[in-house]
Amino acid sequence: MPTLVMKFGGTSVATLDRIRRAAKRVGREVANGYDVIVIVSAMAGKTNELVGWVEETSPIFDAREYDAVVSSGEQVTAGLMALTLQEMDIPARSWAGWQVPLKTNSAHSQARIEEIPPDNINAKFAEGMRVAVVAGFQGISPEGRITTLGRGGSDTTAVAFAAAFGAERCDIYTDVDGVYTTDPRITSKARKLDRIAFEEMLELASLGAKVLQTRSVELAMRYKVKLRVLSSFDDNDETAGTLVCDEEDIVESNVVAGVAFSRDEAKMTLLSVADRPGIAAAIFGPLAEAGVNVDMIVQNISEDGRTDMTWSLPVNQIARAEKAMAAAKSSGEVNFAELVTDDGVAKVSVVGIGMRSHAGVASQMFKALRDEGINIKVITTSEIKISVLIDRKYMELAVQALHDTFGLDKPA
Repeated sequence: MPTLVMKFGGTSVATLDRIRRAAKRVGREVANGYDVIVIVSAMAGKTNELVGWVEETSPIFDAREYDAVVSSGEQVTAGLMALTLQEMDIPARSWAGWQVPLKTNSAHSQARIEEIPPDNINAKFAEGMRVAVVAGFQGISPEGRITTLGRGGSDTTAVAFAAAFGAERCDIYTDVDGVYTTDPRITSKARKLDRIAFEEMLELASLGAKVLQTRSVELAMRYKVKLRVLSSFDDNDETAGTLVCDEEDIVESNVVAGVAFSRDEAKMTLLSVADRPGIAAAIFGPLAEAGVNVDMIVQNISEDGRTDMTWSLPVNQIARAEKAMAAAKSSGEVNFAELVTDDGVAKVSVVGIGMRSHAGVASQMFKALRDEGINIKVITTSEIKISVLIDRKYMELAVQALHDTFGLDKPA
């Protein structure tokens, strides 16, 4: 029988009633002739509770024991889902990550998937099991310890299973009914997309859209897994949701697919840095070692052998970056006059595969921001995206203006 992967997030399995609702969806797919692999998250709020218990017990904790504790939330959900399906007379069995086994590396709390042998689950399908309910977010290390994949890891689990089992599709059930042109809470004109290309979704996810985890989209793009994002609270599965697929599977699309934003950004500038070979490495090496996620980078024109270097970073990493730069200066590795920090900025981006073949997108974007009196602090581009750093107080205005400028409320 063909295989379908269905993933249910924490809000979709938050209560026993919601688990029953999700199980009915699974039952419909079994009736449609599918063998189903269900990936479940922990019930809403449970992972945060478990993490809190670990941190209260041991502020400097053993990551192996952290994984043993926080992975238990998914196992509870998997067992309850399997019991619910059995009550519906659907042959189902729960699986912990180590039972599959989902093999990972040894990086506890941030493990990477290395292999998912399908033999054990396929053997049970052959014996008559119709649904394998797998605890998401977890696997097993080469040392035989439970590992977890990091926040959002259940999405990655689902896509990896779809790739390993050659699934017809991977359905991600969440509390939103698809991928929108931007956050509907920012503009009421935001429109749900029927389809979006992998590359566009990857950019949107990395730029602040919270619908899918970035690693899951990367996996789907690499293994050509068709992803469908849909709401667990909308019963019209035939027309619901957004399909994330190959560019070739999209007949018509707008030049710009969506507007993404990241509110909690900061901008740092080193003033009067020596303009010499290796200066960028001397600055960004210590930042990387300190775990600072640098994004946009701008170097000013050199004058009298000195230059300014500007970059953006998450606002919660300012202290870490300031400490790294102070250490670099005291060691003589980097000589600068002053470090200036602006913690009141936001990043706004437009994304679309149509940019490859259409000129003038940047011009339209910059004109729209100018017309609203919004000053651009930093610009960065790729083949299918343009991002700008602006004052945070103008973020919502910028998103609304760009959404209107590129006509995103209208279908292609």
